[in-house]
Amino acid sequence: MFGKRGSDDGSRFTPEFRQPAPAPAAPAPANAVETTVLAKPAPPPSGTVGAPAPPPARRAVEAPPLAPEPRKVQREKSETYYDTKSQVFSALIDTIDLSQLAKLDPESAREEIRDIVNDIIAIKNFAMSISEQEELLEDICNDVLGYGPLEPLLARDDIADIMVNGSKNVYIEVNGKVEQTGIRFRDNQQLLNICQRIVSQVGRRVDESSPICDARLPDGSRVNVIAPPLAIDGTALTIRKFKKDKLTLDQLVKFGAISPQGAEILKIIGRVRCNIVISGGTGSGKTTLLNCLTNYIDREERVITCEDSAELQLQQPHVVRLETRPPNLEGEGEVTMRDLVKNCLRMRPERIIVGEVRGPEVFDLLQAMNTGHDGSMGTIHSNSPRECLNRIESMIAMGGYTLPQKTVREIVVGSIDVIIQAARLRDGSRRITHITEVIGMEGDVVITQDIVLYNIKGEDANGRLLGEHVSTGIGRPHFWDRARYYGEEQRLANALEAMEKRAD
Repeated sequence: MFGKRGSDDGSRFTPEFRQPAPAPAAPAPANAVETTVLAKPAPPPSGTVGAPAPPPARRAVEAPPLAPEPRKVQREKSETYYDTKSQVFSALIDTIDLSQLAKLDPESAREEIRDIVNDIIAIKNFAMSISEQEELLEDICNDVLGYGPLEPLLARDDIADIMVNGSKNVYIEVNGKVEQTGIRFRDNQQLLNICQRIVSQVGRRVDESSPICDARLPDGSRVNVIAPPLAIDGTALTIRKFKKDKLTLDQLVKFGAISPQGAEILKIIGRVRCNIVISGGTGSGKTTLLNCLTNYIDREERVITCEDSAELQLQQPHVVRLETRPPNLEGEGEVTMRDLVKNCLRMRPERIIVGEVRGPEVFDLLQAMNTGHDGSMGTIHSNSPRECLNRIESMIAMGGYTLPQKTVREIVVGSIDVIIQAARLRDGSRRITHITEVIGMEGDVVITQDIVLYNIKGEDANGRLLGEHVSTGIGRPHFWDRARYYGEEQRLANALEAMEKRAD
């Protein structure tokens, strides 16, 4: 469904053998596109009997066009600029007292650095325009107090991902498309220093002895660092940015990720404490959707979150946030996701939210869902609701549990109520493609039913996919009794009916 559309219009002919053409008088340029038209052969003499008919003219088959290189979205600075910046930075480090600078608030520290850098530029008599000098001042302040060249990218709210491949190549993702920037680091050591500054803020480290690290920025943005010797061409840094303004389901409706009626069904699902698993591929918007659903949790409920790196931005007043811990230098002190999920069962939670389920902790989450913690949620990497159920079985097997397959499936059916499938389509847009119920078992097979599906109808002139969310005609979902218990059955009926009328 999501594969690229072919360009075959059915007008190609079957290749056939023919005599090689005589050598051309002059070779064509290497970069010229072949536009030679096969000459029509001369007709046979009029008296010839049984002369073979000339072969039909064939259209030349051209190679598909090469993918365009990512356009650079920012001017690349010259080598002279970086040489000047390096000299000024070295003089600044020799001049300034970092221990005194640490005592100042950020604004005062920035002003102090600007004054010293202006003096250094005047003393060394660098020939710079006013705009270049302002740019240099800002860059050096970012190097000393912030995240260096990453600061202007982190300040932009339209960027979803920042990908640094060594000190010379920085890419960003905007509107689902990857673009190269003109930003670069002074050298690989500066890049590694900035990575160490980021991860040290959350009590983690990255160096040769521990070259892989997951961390987060203060705003919850996800950070992954892999350093040499594992990264051959220099440290690789990836930042999954979160928007400063927390998204809501109503905003997802405006973006086209879900229809208004589908959003109403999701609000009811969150309100009536269905156990929810959000399924999707990497970058499909699982965490964003989980954040949106938590807006419809009652303010009086006690919510406990368990995450590898704290990314969720819950807006309820009664939230306890737990985060895993990697082992120390001696290989001790590790706290896994399973430890957190087990422990939070003793903390009187009303809902348990696991940011991302990757392994055996899924069994503990299912046990929690099945023992009175209704309304618990989690996310899983998978490409369809059916595959999500298969992955849950696989992760339980990874934990070493030797349970019969039927028993595992009975636990899954008794725990999970709804699977919400998110997908990132080939045009870069993110859509909720399935709202699926887990309703029971027939023999050894888990039975599911789709309530809402996303149908792709085509694409517009700009390559954007066109589609709509449609109801499958389920008038009374399996969680109808739960909705009636919470007094939401009328809203649910109205949303389903409106979606059916819209489909008609």
